[in-house]
Amino acid sequence: MTRTVGIVGGGHTRWGDREATYKDLIQEAGKATFDDVSGVSPGDIEGLFVGSVQPERFAFQTHVAPMVAELLGIAPDSMIARTELACASGQAALRYAWLAIAAGQLDTALVLGVEKMNLPDEHAAEAQSGMTNVMDREFDGVNGLNAPPYFAMVAQRHMHEYGTTREQLAQVSAKNKSHAAHNEFAQFQDEVSVDEVIDSFPLSPPLCLYDCSGITDGAAGLILMSEEKAREVTDEAAWITGSGQACFASNSVNNLPSMSAWPQATTAAEQAYDQAGIDDPVAELDVAEVHDCFSISEIVEYEDLGWVEKGEGGQFVEDGRSALDGDIAVNPRGGLLGCGHPLGATGVSQALEIYNQFRGDVPAERRVPDPETGLIHNLSGSASVHSVMTMARGRP
Repeated sequence: MTRTVGIVGGGHTRWGDREATYKDLIQEAGKATFDDVSGVSPGDIEGLFVGSVQPERFAFQTHVAPMVAELLGIAPDSMIARTELACASGQAALRYAWLAIAAGQLDTALVLGVEKMNLPDEHAAEAQSGMTNVMDREFDGVNGLNAPPYFAMVAQRHMHEYGTTREQLAQVSAKNKSHAAHNEFAQFQDEVSVDEVIDSFPLSPPLCLYDCSGITDGAAGLILMSEEKAREVTDEAAWITGSGQACFASNSVNNLPSMSAWPQATTAAEQAYDQAGIDDPVAELDVAEVHDCFSISEIVEYEDLGWVEKGEGGQFVEDGRSALDGDIAVNPRGGLLGCGHPLGATGVSQALEIYNQFRGDVPAERRVPDPETGLIHNLSGSASVHSVMTMARGRP
């Protein structure tokens, strides 16, 4: 028998190029999280799940979950772990916390995602070379096939096969960066036009600087509780209704099933939709935070999450269907393109955004009108793994 699990609150640091250390970010996010949830203290936490990708290279520190517990005054007596799944590490931590509570192993958990990616000049090469580890370093990374070239190839192939335009890519970035302009935690807080995206510094054609997410320091936290415990502290929980994940033997780029489609995303979404009882995601989802590490990513995700037919993703954004008042409000916090992407913290921040949208605790300029259902999505590596989670405002 599984139990219903709710997110009862969370907190955030400012994201960007921070002077704060890895430990500072942990403490900032931890304090903000406990400040947000009246009636829950560090002593109530039974399980701790930390999403962090490369602290060994970015912060020169391993065994970070016990360190987080120490810094926040937590003594987990049921479960403690760090999760590493590249860019999906934060959602992996959230998923494990949800599963542990649903299985009855604990009642209250803290999920914290953190990454310190901007290092002093003398260590800058360490940070940059570390990013190639996310791909297959031996076969892909050493040949320069890190994230921008890979996603540029995805964009080129999608444009070739389906007629997706440069302007449609830029519309994704302009939309999300404009949302981030109203997010006090975002790394980039300036509204950007479609022309400015297209005219920004070219990195890996057709992708330019504004088509790419940032190198970011930041952290975010969430508190999850069983339904019984959650109702003792809030009547505004975000209930987790479904979760899916898939990987199709494709860590190396040469083994990917496609360069213009991510069937792993489709499988993960279908798993989550089935658990949540969602038959028509476009009609039944109100708000979504998807993994727009590059502008093309969001377009492919419209399609492979089952919102439109293959090849129609560019038209989906062009027609305003992913705008705040569209069919599904996509990335109202600003996405990775606007907020930045501190790897292990992104999935946690996405879930916190859905929770805050449910309780109306976001600026009016980027508030979704009365959302009842939400989704978060992350990809990792060369888009070889996809993770999807659905949430509901009322009890599922």
